[in-house]
Amino acid sequence: MKVIFLKDVKGKGKKGEVKNVADGYAHNFLIKNGYAVEATPGNKKTLDVQKKKEAELAQQELEEAKKLKETLEQLTVEVKAKSGEGGRLFGSVTTKQVAEELKKTHNIKIDKRKMDLPDGIRALGYTNVPVKLHNEVSATLKVHVVEEK
Repeated sequence: MKVIFLKDVKGKGKKGEVKNVADGYAHNFLIKNGYAVEATPGNKKTLDVQKKKEAELAQQELEEAKKLKETLEQLTVEVKAKSGEGGRLFGSVTTKQVAEELKKTHNIKIDKRKMDLPDGIRALGYTNVPVKLHNEVSATLKVHVVEEK
């Protein structure tokens, strides 16, 4: 019997796949538990419509990520921190502080985990912070660390 998988089933198929499985397995397990539906022409058409909608959403997300990249690369985020001699900071400026400052001053919300800054910023001055906005889109955010008076 041909079925369309609604959820991933380990060892059998992934969501959206159309596969041929044993009748008993399909009726007694897959369809009964909501893992799959019978592959009728109507269900196949519904699957095609769903896939088109998902592709459109993915394309829209990519476009939004590209626009955000252009915006981010024009900005400079200024973060104040206490420093000692020679421009060394007491502690470091973390991605959390950068994200909060970006939200506060420019009203752009970016998750701190999307910023690639493994050790934090430990000195005054400008630092380029890579930001992963989408699987295919990365931006570079300029962060200026200034001394707190």
